[in-house]
Amino acid sequence: MQQPARVAIDLGAESCRVSLLRWEGGSPAIRLIHRIPNGPVHRGNSLHWPIESILAGLEEGLRMAAAAAPEGIASIAVDSWSVDYMRLAPDGSLLRAPFCYRDERTVATKAAADALIPPLALYQRTGTLPHRINTVYQLLADPEANVDANAPWVMFPEYVLYWLSGCRVAEYTNATHTGLVNLKTRNWDSDVFGQLGLPIEAAPPLVSTGTVLGPLRGPLKQLEAFAKTQVIAPATHDTAAAIAGIPSEMTSTAYISSGTWSLVGAVTAVPVTTRNALDAGHTNIGAADGNLLFHSLINSMWVLKQCMDGWAAKGRGWRIEALVQEAAVRSTTGVLDMDAEALMLDSEMPRRINAELARLGFDTIPDVAGNEPVFARTIFESLAVRYAAALANLEKMLGRKLDRIHMIGGATRNKLLVGLTEQRTGLPVEIGQGESSTVGNLAVQLAAGESDGGAVTPAAIRRWAKLLCEHC
Repeated sequence: MQQPARVAIDLGAESCRVSLLRWEGGSPAIRLIHRIPNGPVHRGNSLHWPIESILAGLEEGLRMAAAAAPEGIASIAVDSWSVDYMRLAPDGSLLRAPFCYRDERTVATKAAADALIPPLALYQRTGTLPHRINTVYQLLADPEANVDANAPWVMFPEYVLYWLSGCRVAEYTNATHTGLVNLKTRNWDSDVFGQLGLPIEAAPPLVSTGTVLGPLRGPLKQLEAFAKTQVIAPATHDTAAAIAGIPSEMTSTAYISSGTWSLVGAVTAVPVTTRNALDAGHTNIGAADGNLLFHSLINSMWVLKQCMDGWAAKGRGWRIEALVQEAAVRSTTGVLDMDAEALMLDSEMPRRINAELARLGFDTIPDVAGNEPVFARTIFESLAVRYAAALANLEKMLGRKLDRIHMIGGATRNKLLVGLTEQRTGLPVEIGQGESSTVGNLAVQLAAGESDGGAVTPAAIRRWAKLLCEHC
């Protein structure tokens, strides 16, 4: 009898994916079933996620998965970007469309929160870099948007789990990125909630990676393939899921997860919350194996995507493969500060890039047809320089040398960026899975499936990740 299938849902800032794991001849095979375009949308003066279209696309993908798995589907799990959340009405429905973390509403609340709890003090309690996109500053901004601060909230991937199971939780790896979890207790920090005037009663209960939330509910359960499906909270933070999908030993290895954002870091058992670590822009978030992911957050392919969208709107569309190929034979006028606030905002990105180049004393790039690869080369060079600086800081913070880089994420297909990274860092780059978060998502599901309701072990996650990487 064939083993039942598993479904991994990966929510990304540019696309959401439904993937199906089936067993063919006793070996695992992962297939992308459905991809849903995604991106923040403007509603009035605010930036939101189109949750209605996301859920509609996920339902379509899940129905496609059910049709492709007559043997039945044992479990579904969801991972996503961090920090964003939904507020719920008393009947469990959404109060309003979720804000996107790039919305500028947190500028004021970040400044107000810093006056109540100095950034270093908050950093030492939670380990989370006090970035204005963090959940804590978004929650503080809700009253200004006429959102009830006492309404229960749930993080973005856990909202999809709630939609599937009816169970509202916060999985640990994702919760650590809110800026509200205490490093020592590994639970919500009631003192931080109190000092900032946030009602802790509105927060969901914390659960560990691999928690089985219960059976699938709703109309999808009527499909035969979903009759016995369980909903599982994997490492719901997509970075934690991606690192869980790396089968190799990470003791002396740095990771670069490169996509809309780039994360440059390493796995550590002990948090690093010094003033130097804060100033260098490093954060500590939970890992699926109980350790911590210590990394810096770098604005990344968002910049290029914004450029490409703008060019396409002017009839100057490019395929990413062609753009990378042409960028390889171009040169750049200078190197950007990828963390500049202007480059984190949406729209008119070529203009923003030129403003930053001018600010730094470099020649600007005429935004005309034919110069698109020059913009791309500038972004790739700037990323590689930023990666090298981040790795140097990382080694300094950890007090140990790293001998290689394991790169995961969509940018692994960008040979130019990989080569530039090796040149700038002086370290070999080992290419991992482009969809490592899917592998990690499924590895946790499989580990949970054999735990009989007990804790999921790091050894089990790695064993399943290795098997999936060998065959998929």
